[in-house]
Amino acid sequence: MTIAVGDRIPSLTLKTNGPDGPADVTTDELFGGKRVVLFAVPGAFTPGCSNTHMPGFVVHADEILGQGVDDIVCTAVNDAFVLDAWQKDQNAERITMLADGNADLARALGLDLDASGGGMGTRSKRYALIANDGVVEYLGVDTKGVQESSAETVLTRLKGT
Repeated sequence: MTIAVGDRIPSLTLKTNGPDGPADVTTDELFGGKRVVLFAVPGAFTPGCSNTHMPGFVVHADEILGQGVDDIVCTAVNDAFVLDAWQKDQNAERITMLADGNADLARALGLDLDASGGGMGTRSKRYALIANDGVVEYLGVDTKGVQESSAETVLTRLKGT
């Protein structure tokens, strides 16, 4: 079952790349008591993710954070080392990178994607959500392209327009 507006983000432990390498981080730590924008990409360094999805969040990071958002988080079914390299490649220092290497978060949210036909195994669907204290306020899932999960769409939702 796919997570929906009004649902709570499930409690999980994932990885981020800290100053000493990969470090555990819980969804409770990331979302508890904060308003967070989370966006997911099928894979770091893939064309749509690198050329369209991530750049929008890099360009609009200050504007998004200026709308009462405490953190912008990007997740992908990649390891923390790959996401760290992608963060540097994309100049995405304002974005917290969340490694979902085993697709645990993608599955728990009901947003996993079987990309084995393309040799990519289990991935995350492309989506964005806004959560307040761990409760989903907005969820936009794309089946093709980047419309419902774009930084521009998230910004429109945050502004209430």
